[in-house]
Amino acid sequence: MSAPPEPGRAQTAAGDGTNGLAAPDRRGSPPPPLAGLAAEVAQAFAADGAIARSDPGFAPREVQDRLAQGIARAIEERSALVAEAGTGVGKTFAYLVPLLLSGRRALVSTATKSLQDQLYLRDLPRLAQALKLPLRSALLKGRASYLCRHRLTQARETAQLPDRFAMRALARIEAWAQGTRSGDLAEIEGLDDRSPVIPLVTSTRENCLGSDCPEFRACHVMQARREAMAADLVVVNHHLFFADMALRDSGVAELLPMVDAAVFDEAHQLVETGVQFLGRLLGTGQLADFGRDLLAVGLAQARGLQPWNELKAGIEFAARELRLACAGALREPRGLIKLRWEERAEQLGEPLAALNEALAAATRALAAMAGAGPDFGRLEERARELGERAAAFVEPAAEGRVRWIDLSPQQARLVESPLDIREMLSEQRALQPRCWVFTSATLGDDERLSWFTAATGLEDATTLRVGSPFDYPAHARLWTPPRFPKPNEPGHPAAVGALAARLAAALGGRCFVLTTTLRVLPLVAEALRAEAGRIGHEFQILVQGNEPRRALLQRFGDGRRSVLVGSQSFWEGIDMPGDALQCVLIDKLPFPPPNDPLVEARVRQLRAQGRDPFNEFFVAEAAISLKQGAGRLIRTESDRGLLVVCDPRLRAMGYGRRLRAALPPMTPLDTEEQALAWLTELARAH
Repeated sequence: MSAPPEPGRAQTAAGDGTNGLAAPDRRGSPPPPLAGLAAEVAQAFAADGAIARSDPGFAPREVQDRLAQGIARAIEERSALVAEAGTGVGKTFAYLVPLLLSGRRALVSTATKSLQDQLYLRDLPRLAQALKLPLRSALLKGRASYLCRHRLTQARETAQLPDRFAMRALARIEAWAQGTRSGDLAEIEGLDDRSPVIPLVTSTRENCLGSDCPEFRACHVMQARREAMAADLVVVNHHLFFADMALRDSGVAELLPMVDAAVFDEAHQLVETGVQFLGRLLGTGQLADFGRDLLAVGLAQARGLQPWNELKAGIEFAARELRLACAGALREPRGLIKLRWEERAEQLGEPLAALNEALAAATRALAAMAGAGPDFGRLEERARELGERAAAFVEPAAEGRVRWIDLSPQQARLVESPLDIREMLSEQRALQPRCWVFTSATLGDDERLSWFTAATGLEDATTLRVGSPFDYPAHARLWTPPRFPKPNEPGHPAAVGALAARLAAALGGRCFVLTTTLRVLPLVAEALRAEAGRIGHEFQILVQGNEPRRALLQRFGDGRRSVLVGSQSFWEGIDMPGDALQCVLIDKLPFPPPNDPLVEARVRQLRAQGRDPFNEFFVAEAAISLKQGAGRLIRTESDRGLLVVCDPRLRAMGYGRRLRAALPPMTPLDTEEQALAWLTELARAH
């Protein structure tokens, strides 16, 4: 999710609920006067405070003040706070101001590298200047974000690049490498994150030579870690945090004991991110990387001394057979598919055994070259580790863990994972007293924020909910078509596409259609295109998968008549303020897929505890996802728009009331005529 709009801009409505925190006595007695850090924070956010003096457009927000006060209290008490803050609260400044004024060392983790850059490059310098505070801050990313000078040299000498675009990318990186100080590849404008060159010029935990590397003294990764250790405030991301907790690779594990406060923004992504890293993984992509490095080092440093080409071919063949066994009849999956372990387990024994043999042969060859240089010793360790992982997947899964297979067009991954992050986070919290803050716009649909706290072991934390300051009743409408095909009926995708065309015609484009599965994307897009032609309207129809996500969003936001059809990656992290986006259609209620291996395991766990999986898991998950999708619509205090949920169950079923209550308080509409009239009004004002 994108960062909130400008801090402290004037808003209209107040928030809701102060569960777990002191609130003004409603019988009329004034609240106790603020003291200490809370008083400093209140003064910073005051109408005549430091932020207002640095930003003429600033105006205090009651909801932002309450969130900042709650975080200040958690910092002083070294306690845990779980805080849900609606869109427009300004939560970024609400946690940064108390952290900076406290003078304590802090770690801030957010969801993506782009949000890291925004915090580090924009928000922190701006606030430090406004508050007139000296600040030593540092940005710490994973290895794949930093240039490895040693591997750049190898790539220059031995890399087999697939096309001229990759050759140009390598040349650009070489030129940039001469002058960069940080080594952060994000400095290279226009470098595609998916470029095949990036794995060739960056290191991983597996292939890093550590202190044996000839470029160790100039290593950008080590430089970033040293700066982080010396900083007052360090900005990381969730992937890096959990990867380091599992592998002790990035420096976060050494950094965490040194900080007094840890803040996790976009905390709703923590559990999903955590389970990816806290388990065991074996991927055919890892095997391909190992085979490529094996050949490159072998030919460069020991040509003719071992059968490097044959060893690489053996590993590639075993990896290919493993992927085929994982895929079964699914030769060309669309997107990422999760497969039950039980569906493929019997077919995996033979390819895993063959993989072990290929890795054992590589291990023997590398052991024979142990004295030839540090690269061979590190490659031998990688071969042994990969062999141990392959052997582990032949054995039954550990107690309390679930296995599945991730299958994509590029690779297959065998995964074994815990069901949540309770144990890991509880262990970290028990090590020493410090402040822990977890905040997001969507953390639950009850006062205790149980959706989040139960999966993280934070039931004992203070909880706080502050609603959005936006005037949703005046600016937003919610419509659920009453007579509409049910989601399980064959005509549902076509009906969604046709309705989207009619609404986009009234608005002049500027619509998102969000689907819960990739499967229906082409069906919805085809129906949208056909209906637009039938009613005589032309739109630029942008469909996920046809272009990179960033390119689609740029084309959508260029002001032309566009409708974007996207699935899960477009439900959050999109910020289209103003009138660029004024209608969001959601095809159906976003319940988790019941056949997903993780979902099945959580259902079994809840049933074993005598709990109701539907209400406690399925409805709770749907409420969170629905709030995320709806959050694309209203991004500033002046935005106006229409949210359409094309699922009759939101009206007809008992749980629909709970899901509607999870959404912002938009004014409901009853008919398509009312919806079209509202969009026509918005179009006139455009």
